[in-house]
Amino acid sequence: MSREVSAEKGNSAEEGSAKHLEVAVVGGGQAGLAMGYYLRQQGLRFAIFERGDSIAPAWRERWDSLTLFTPRRYSALPGLPFPGDPDGYPTRDEVIAYLERYVETFELPIKPNREARRLSHEGGRFVLEVGGRTVTADQVVVATGPFQTPFVPKLAQDLDPGVWQVHSTGYRQPGDVPEGAVLVVGGGNTGFQIAKELSATHKVQLSVGSKQKPLPQRIAGRDLFWWLTKTRLLSTTVESRLGSKLRSRDTLIGSSPRELKRRYGVELKPRALDAAGRTVRFEDESELEVDALIWATGYRPDLSWIDLPILDSNGRLRHRRGVTDVPGLYFLGLTWQWTRASALIGWVKDDAAFLTGRLAAPDGAKTRTVPERAPDGAGAAAGGREEA
Repeated sequence: MSREVSAEKGNSAEEGSAKHLEVAVVGGGQAGLAMGYYLRQQGLRFAIFERGDSIAPAWRERWDSLTLFTPRRYSALPGLPFPGDPDGYPTRDEVIAYLERYVETFELPIKPNREARRLSHEGGRFVLEVGGRTVTADQVVVATGPFQTPFVPKLAQDLDPGVWQVHSTGYRQPGDVPEGAVLVVGGGNTGFQIAKELSATHKVQLSVGSKQKPLPQRIAGRDLFWWLTKTRLLSTTVESRLGSKLRSRDTLIGSSPRELKRRYGVELKPRALDAAGRTVRFEDESELEVDALIWATGYRPDLSWIDLPILDSNGRLRHRRGVTDVPGLYFLGLTWQWTRASALIGWVKDDAAFLTGRLAAPDGAKTRTVPERAPDGAGAAAGGREEA
């Protein structure tokens, strides 16, 4: 019996006989599991609803050779160290195995195949339509993280059907990519890492839409995150002067344009503007004929299922450290939710612990008035940027 099925069976009472929960958590990735750890400590009645048939689908959708740029000592959730060499870097499969073990260790009530369809508020309770069922809750934590809807630019539709295309979530290994010229679009860590891997077997070019700050993986024999931790840069808050500056600057970790060209032979191209047939045209007016294209262009948020006033006039989520204006509704795992590290596996626990204090407060949000519906136009989230 799989761990996911076991969790479903073992915790059926928490969703079955009592469909009302003290806390409903949406999302079974690292953020949802960290939240579950603290909720379990508080003795609250809760369940974690996951859209996929197993936990951590965002990790399972990554390419086979993915390796984290955070060492194992900085890649653990609360209460359970990451196994192996603490100075080594875990692979994708190691992360998945660790998260599965985490669910089993703390007996977290995971509910797979429960995609959230609508969240509203009626009669003093949140009403969550999930996986064809309706569950009510006093409070809700949306822990779907930053990897929600894969984003592919519209120019992809103008390419010839014979051009092999895939978003980075669909890329697994070089052997799956057809022979010929490959263009990777997206200058974040994902784009650079996929371009490096493909360069061993394909002629690769990388389109970079915006400049990123390259940072080495190791400095003076120490891992980058050792330095970021010691200098407290990772704990710089989004509301500080430094944090507001850093928030707009994406970084490359362990990669650089110079290294990519000299060591791997990958040619860099500027932003891709349009396409026709098999040809892509770039910002510098150069053109390139391609046989395959990988879109490492990140994700966009999808909050359209939340029928509550959570967005500002620009369509962006309005919150302070995950606490929204809707009493009892919280978010976890967002990029720069509070610090640069908020969305990283080893630091999501800090925001989870903070939100747990709000959830468990005796004068909690469930005693206050909640607006029943979102204003017109608030159902579609906007924003998002290239994946870092």
